[in-house]
Amino acid sequence: MKHFKAISASFIIVIAVIFGCNVCYLISLYNSIRASVERDVMTALADADLDELWVRAERAQSSRQEPLERKDGDSDGTPHGETSVYQDSNGDMVATTRHPDGTVETQGYEVNGNSSFKNRFVDAVGQQFHNIVDNYVPADLNVMDSVLTKRLNDRYIYPDFVLTEVVDSLGTVVVKNSNEIPARHDSFLYRYNPVSGYTYCAYITPLTRHIISEMAGVIITTFLLITAFSLAFIYLFRTVSRLRTLEEMKDDFVSNMTHELKTPIAIAYSANDALLNYDTANDAEKKERYLQIANKQLKRLGELVENILAMSMERRKTLQMKSEPILLRQFVEEIAALQRMRGDKKIKIDVRIDDNVNITADKAHFTNVLNNLIDNAIKYSGDSVAITIAGDDKAISVADRGIGIPARSIPYIFNKFYRVPHGNRQDVRGYGIGLYYVKSIIDKMGWAISVSSREGEGSVFTIKFNNDER
Repeated sequence: MKHFKAISASFIIVIAVIFGCNVCYLISLYNSIRASVERDVMTALADADLDELWVRAERAQSSRQEPLERKDGDSDGTPHGETSVYQDSNGDMVATTRHPDGTVETQGYEVNGNSSFKNRFVDAVGQQFHNIVDNYVPADLNVMDSVLTKRLNDRYIYPDFVLTEVVDSLGTVVVKNSNEIPARHDSFLYRYNPVSGYTYCAYITPLTRHIISEMAGVIITTFLLITAFSLAFIYLFRTVSRLRTLEEMKDDFVSNMTHELKTPIAIAYSANDALLNYDTANDAEKKERYLQIANKQLKRLGELVENILAMSMERRKTLQMKSEPILLRQFVEEIAALQRMRGDKKIKIDVRIDDNVNITADKAHFTNVLNNLIDNAIKYSGDSVAITIAGDDKAISVADRGIGIPARSIPYIFNKFYRVPHGNRQDVRGYGIGLYYVKSIIDKMGWAISVSSREGEGSVFTIKFNNDER
């Protein structure tokens, strides 16, 4: 408990570090999945380009169309002349274009060295295919959109929309899609003919939702683990905090109880010492006074020990209530008579119970319960004590006209070791187990207890014998 704050702070830091590491891991995972999905989209775009070319080729073959006549800057962006593409000894692609005026233009471009021979072969075939088909049938973006959607679905990517356009090397749209492009989108560029610089620009639903769905299992389990870990730590923190509070209250109780025990022992010892060492045989009055002092302090010691033992017995799970019939008024009158004999205050106890009221209870423990309630009423009253005990076969109440209980303290008065702070009553001593014992015994009997109080007006403790009456 000594290093509780330091240990708690260390645990909080550890939880924060773990949470930070998880966030970093999730970000890294997100970036990794995004890169993979983007590769899938580009692959789907390449496949869709070939599929669209095949559709156009079949269309051109079935209609036996003549080559399209174009001028520089025509809307479909197909270059003039006949172009052939081959791969040189360095692995780069070389395009040779023969213009109508007889001139030949040769242009080379690098191929991604990380791509496989299969990919380069497919790219080269696709470009040759474009050089032929584009001369007969223009690009059909509706077909491209449909085919691209299908290829994405094959890769378990289901966008809400897919739109494609053809742009040139300067980013100018040369074949525009007839549909409106949404404001929020992810775009991908696929240059289907590096020689001419014409590129497919695909607009699809932002990939974030798809990526989050891919990560849903990891995110949910991570969140649940962190939540469970945090809740467990909070629970342990609160439990340890309560234990620390209980330990402090226990230390206060031990200190207070030590003082409570030492005082009557010292007084009784002094009275007994006076009887032994001074001539009191000829002074009957002094002898009686010393004996009364010793007797009173021994009685007080007995009450303290009785309460401590009662509380200790209450904690035993094997404690059994020995119920027996009790004639309530006679039982209460006997307790009240003993309390009226206390000589430290003027005590008036009014019992208002019919003679024929009977209840069933453990007589010994019920006696301790009433003694505790009456004792508290006496301690927390002025020089003159007025207590009213009223009851019937359903409930019994102990009312006083003492200093009362602050409203903020009422919810805690039955807690172990709790004492109501009375800064203006330094003469009132206690050790915070009386009402805890009362509540524990009442619960074991299957009864209920409640309290109402106002500062300066007194308190009323009510015990209901039937638990259903709560």
